[in-house]
Amino acid sequence: METQDKDAEIENIRTFYNTVYYKDVNRDESPSSHYKRLAARIGISSNDRVLDVACGLGHWLSVCSKHGAQTSGVDLSERAIGACRQAIPDGTFFAQPAETLPFEDACFDVVTCLGSLEHFVDQEAAIREMVRVGKPNARFVILVPNEGFLTRRLGFYGGTHQVAAKEVMHSLSNWAALFERCGLHVKSRWRDLHVLSWSWISSRGWRHVPIRAAQAAALTIWPLEWQYQVYHLCTAKAPGS
Repeated sequence: METQDKDAEIENIRTFYNTVYYKDVNRDESPSSHYKRLAARIGISSNDRVLDVACGLGHWLSVCSKHGAQTSGVDLSERAIGACRQAIPDGTFFAQPAETLPFEDACFDVVTCLGSLEHFVDQEAAIREMVRVGKPNARFVILVPNEGFLTRRLGFYGGTHQVAAKEVMHSLSNWAALFERCGLHVKSRWRDLHVLSWSWISSRGWRHVPIRAAQAAALTIWPLEWQYQVYHLCTAKAPGS
C-alpha cells in the first residue's frame, strides 16, 4: 500500500474512533479486575516505564500508574487521549498512529498492545515500532484475536463493531510468525478470560445472558486454539537472530 493510501486509511479510522467508538468518553468503564490480574502476572512495578499502544481511555495504564509505574500511551483518537490526560495527569500521551511512535529508541521496560493490533493499517510496521522503543530486556504483552476461534469457525461470530473501521485477524500460528518476523520471541501465551464477569455477560441485555454465560464458561475449558483472544508475552530477539 502506498504511503498516501495508508495515511488516508489511518485518517478514516481516526474519524471512526473519534465520532463513533469514543463518541461518549464518559461512559462507565472503570478499570476491570482483569487488568489488575495482568499487572500482577507481568510484574508491573514502580521501576517500570510502561507504554500502551492504542491505549483507549487509559484504563490499563491507570492500573499501572497505581503500581507506581511511569505511564505513556498513544491512540489515534484525540478524544480518547483527552480522556487519558484527565485520568492520568502525570502520564505522557499522544494522538498518534501506532506505525510511527513518537519516542526514542529503547526507552520502555514494558510495551503493551491489548486487543487493538487487528485494527491497525500496517501491523508489521506497528510491531517493529514497539520493538524499537522497548529496552533490550523489555516485556512485550500483545493481546490479539484468534482467527480459529471456535464460535467464528461455526459461523456465529462476525467480528466486533470495529469491523466498520478495520479488523484483520490471524490464526495463532500466523500471529506468532508475524511477531517473530518483526523481532519478537513469544515466551508464553494464555487465554483472555475477562468475559468471566457479570458486566460482560449482561452487556447485551437479559435476552443474551444465557448464551453469553455459556460462552464465558466454555472459554475456561476450551483449548488455546479455540479461544477468542490470546495474550502473548514476548521478548525482543537478539540482533541478528
